[in-house]
Amino acid sequence: MGRRFAIALLAILFLAAGHPAGAAAPGSLIQIEGVISPVSYRLIEQAIGQVQRQGSQALIVQLDTPGGLERSMRSIVQAMLNSQVPVIVYVSPTGARAASAGVFITMAAHVAAMAPATNIGAAHPVAIGQGQADKTSLEKITNDAVAFIKSVARERGRNAEWAEQAVRKSVAITEREAVKLNVVDFVAENVSDLLVKADGRTVKTVKGPVVLHTKDASVQRIEIGWRDRFLNLITDPNIAYILLMLGMLGLFFELANPGVILPGVIGGISLILAFFALQSLPFNWAGLLLILFGIVLLIAEIKVVSHGVLTIGGVISLLLGSIMLIDAPTPAGAGLRISWAVILPMVATTVGLFLFAVTAGVRAQLLRPATGSEGLIGVVGVARSALGPEGQVFVDGALWRAVAEGEPIGEGERIKVVGREGLTLKVKKAAGP
Repeated sequence: MGRRFAIALLAILFLAAGHPAGAAAPGSLIQIEGVISPVSYRLIEQAIGQVQRQGSQALIVQLDTPGGLERSMRSIVQAMLNSQVPVIVYVSPTGARAASAGVFITMAAHVAAMAPATNIGAAHPVAIGQGQADKTSLEKITNDAVAFIKSVARERGRNAEWAEQAVRKSVAITEREAVKLNVVDFVAENVSDLLVKADGRTVKTVKGPVVLHTKDASVQRIEIGWRDRFLNLITDPNIAYILLMLGMLGLFFELANPGVILPGVIGGISLILAFFALQSLPFNWAGLLLILFGIVLLIAEIKVVSHGVLTIGGVISLLLGSIMLIDAPTPAGAGLRISWAVILPMVATTVGLFLFAVTAGVRAQLLRPATGSEGLIGVVGVARSALGPEGQVFVDGALWRAVAEGEPIGEGERIKVVGREGLTLKVKKAAGP
């Protein structure tokens, strides 16, 4: 009996040593980078569901975004407001930003923190896929966004007045200013510092008030699958633009050379991926049409001799279309613009390919025909008999019946083919030995 009691006591002591009393439950962290899109919403929604099932202490959303799709942003905010576990939004790493849609997401967090040298703001709404909206429509969109962000800010006890200015006037502030203005709760050097500073805070969830015990909590990083990484990658404006240009070039080369197949397949896939990405970006139809018009002008240069006018027009149209493709005003959508480091090489490559096609076509037209009747014109041979005017000549490895034009030609003299009628060549005496 005493032996069993001793074993049970040792087992209890062992378990207590492995799980000390008061140890904090683990937390989970998911990293959201780039444009806020349906992919971002799915990742955050799945992460919230996962931490609720696992009973984690909190979900940390490490955020770095230039903004994105308004519908996805609203879905993310709604999921955070209805989360049963606290959601901590951490604008990180150093140099990151929570712009446009990122402001709404940060405001909706139970705890909001920023890393040093980060910024938040510039939340003015942008019409997606409609170009410049008219004044009345833009005012309605802005007022709706203002009402939404103010309600979120008041729900979380944050500065609703600044939130309104972030939407109406696209104001942006640094991490220190954000703490001073009660936009975020504190500045954290890293995730460990974040957990220490969040410890002991009481936050309100749909299940009621929750006290955070994060000081000694471990953090489990939620890995993002390759599928979601890929879909999130192509929603980058630069990647979407490259896919669009590759798609157009691929289809053009397939139409110009039917049966090649590979360019058409690559072009079709690239265009579908580009349109998937553009639906998550504030793209402008005018920019897209200018790019198409530029491609048409370059194609016309191959068919029509314009002495470079069509090429110049195509280059200008491509450049203007590339600049206007993403309709994101500064500073609200500065991070959504296509980089010049991408535009210039893509336009130069596109124009270079078309000019190469034009040059190759001109060279092909200037080449002497290698087969048929035209292929013998200008070929030099030898008279195998006297031509006065009829006889035989040896041309291009074969013996031909020939008729001399002009002066008679003696046997063994050089001749030059000037024409052909059926199987009879028309020749004349060639200069030289």
